[in-house]
Amino acid sequence: MRILVVTPWFPTTAAPQSGLFVAREAAALATTHEVRVLHLDWTGSFADEVPVTPHTTRRVVLRRSRPLDFARSRRIVERAARKADVLHTHALPVLLPWLADRPRASTWVHSEHWSGLTSPETVGRGERALLPPLARLLARPDAVVAESSRLVDAIRPHRDAPVDVVPCIVPESTVAPWPDAERLVAVGGLIPRKGPLIAVEAVAELRRRGRDTRLTWVGDGPQRTAAEARASQLGVGDAVAFTGILPPAGVAAELDAARLFVLPTQGDNFCVVAAEALSHGRPIVSGAATGAVDYAAPQVSRFVDTASAGAYADAVEELLSATASSSAREVSATVRGRFAPETVRDLLDDVYRRAGAGA
Repeated sequence: MRILVVTPWFPTTAAPQSGLFVAREAAALATTHEVRVLHLDWTGSFADEVPVTPHTTRRVVLRRSRPLDFARSRRIVERAARKADVLHTHALPVLLPWLADRPRASTWVHSEHWSGLTSPETVGRGERALLPPLARLLARPDAVVAESSRLVDAIRPHRDAPVDVVPCIVPESTVAPWPDAERLVAVGGLIPRKGPLIAVEAVAELRRRGRDTRLTWVGDGPQRTAAEARASQLGVGDAVAFTGILPPAGVAAELDAARLFVLPTQGDNFCVVAAEALSHGRPIVSGAATGAVDYAAPQVSRFVDTASAGAYADAVEELLSATASSSAREVSATVRGRFAPETVRDLLDDVYRRAGAGA
């Protein structure tokens, strides 16, 4: 089957993590299909290069401030789609050029990931204004795919036809035993939505309760200074470490060094890092507004509704106690094979067939 993937997010040398989930999916499809990726990069940056991939990739630099670029992107997509059995678009923002109709393609499948759909308060005012007309586009594809039930619930008001759930690909990992120390790890941007201040305050609360809890936060962002200052203010500066952004091997090492993963997120559609933590055999404590509720078994997870240090400290203590007689391998087994490339590829193959591709 000839598949054209069109995405606004894809890894570049300057942003290697951007759209990594799309790149992994395209690579899985390329094992049995002819795959081309069209990266419609609306950041306006001309400096990046797309990394080498196991499929044909073309990056087109566009600017939202140029009205002609919308017409240009439309022409590029529809010309490329003539040679495809399936046009597979990703994320509503890529569909801006088709507000009035739909792309010309024999079979059109759309995967939705955009946080603006489930958490509109996390995107800019301009994107929020575009949300209603963009959401109406979800009625037009032959098939729509979501990565979690959280996204399905957001899509249903705009689409009468069923929505398929296909998870993100998460590479399987070797599983290291738990350390003896009570070490927590968080992975994510240091931004309000990820809750770094709550995580710092939860560490302070746990230490106030007499526990020798330590936290390593992997990631960076505008709240780093505030988080470091809060840790110092609460007297836990030596118990909280901020590593900045690490390559995948560094993230894996930090997961392996931890006993438990914690992320006070206020909204994630799938939360790849939570899936990675479980794959590494680390139980997870997370905010309840996350796609991780779909795949995290109750015995290895706790989801917190209240964004408070006390609530997260309670959840950490409870989960440490609940998993005391388990092992890292038992935790990893709860998700083994669920996010494998071949699993995701087979699910998408079924979506393509039911949508009419190859008929």
